[in-house]
Amino acid sequence: MSDKQPTRPSRRAVLRATGLLMSAAATSSLRSTAAKAAGYPDHTIKIIVPFAYSGPTDIMARILSTHLGDAIGASVIVENKPGAGGNIGIGFSAHAEPDGYTLLLTSSAYVVNPGLYAKIPYDPYKDFAPIAELGTSPNVILVDPKLGINSIAELIARAKAHPDELNYASPGVGTTPHLSAELFKIVAGVQITHVPFSGAGPAIQAILGGTTQVAFAALPPAHPHIESGALKALAVTGAHRWFDLPEVPTMVELGYKDFISDTFQGFLAPAKTPPAAVELLAAKSIEILKRPVITEQLQNNGFEVIANGPDGMRKRIDDEVPKWRDIVAKAGIKPV
Repeated sequence: MSDKQPTRPSRRAVLRATGLLMSAAATSSLRSTAAKAAGYPDHTIKIIVPFAYSGPTDIMARILSTHLGDAIGASVIVENKPGAGGNIGIGFSAHAEPDGYTLLLTSSAYVVNPGLYAKIPYDPYKDFAPIAELGTSPNVILVDPKLGINSIAELIARAKAHPDELNYASPGVGTTPHLSAELFKIVAGVQITHVPFSGAGPAIQAILGGTTQVAFAALPPAHPHIESGALKALAVTGAHRWFDLPEVPTMVELGYKDFISDTFQGFLAPAKTPPAAVELLAAKSIEILKRPVITEQLQNNGFEVIANGPDGMRKRIDDEVPKWRDIVAKAGIKPV
């Protein structure tokens, strides 16, 4: 038996071995993630819409889901979870398993609600991984044609002459149409009573049915009724006139500087969803939106296609949470 002591490894050798082990562990982790992503998707994907059926977000979700399923080779279904200004559906999605099988397609309520509600069930910055900024639609000011009002000036004159006569429908408290209406009341110096509904579809039905005389709504659900003559559009709140409604002016054209308000549609996944799944969903969604036939279909439904990826959606969130918090304060709407 030898009395020779075993040679101690040098510090450099230990560090080198440690580095190799860490590298191997990292490589193993990446391979594991890649292996999981390689099998994605292998069952039905559910897109949560936090609003009622037939509203603008629902319309976008149903158009996208039809083509997304074919593009990724899996069934994609839409599930409406309306309530609390979108908070119920958004909160449900925020706490869903981050596996890429429960996704959220939401509207501007996502960025409005942090300034509107004292407490919300999600953090707009931390609880979601942005997939894509899909599109936007201007809001539109509508009247029942039987009123005989044909312009914003005539609406203001009627409201001032009969301050208790008119009421307006909106898709709900804190929606961009509601906030647009409250800003309109301030800048025009009029009083029109707010009648909130649980989504754009019910709000449009309210004015069609005579429950209200006026409505502030996103363009998509109103568009077919404007074209048919069932509703009269007095103005849009976008930066430009809508392409197939050239006779309808913008509020800016009518002298209301900076009166620009739109409703966006954003696609998100719960935070910690595998990046490869997010990348796949983003790439396929953007490719679908850029197809000429889909772009035309969305335009005909009142949408302007944006088709930005995760970075574009993140920027929209970062820009608009403080913007709408400020607008809520200026409109004098107290947190719910």
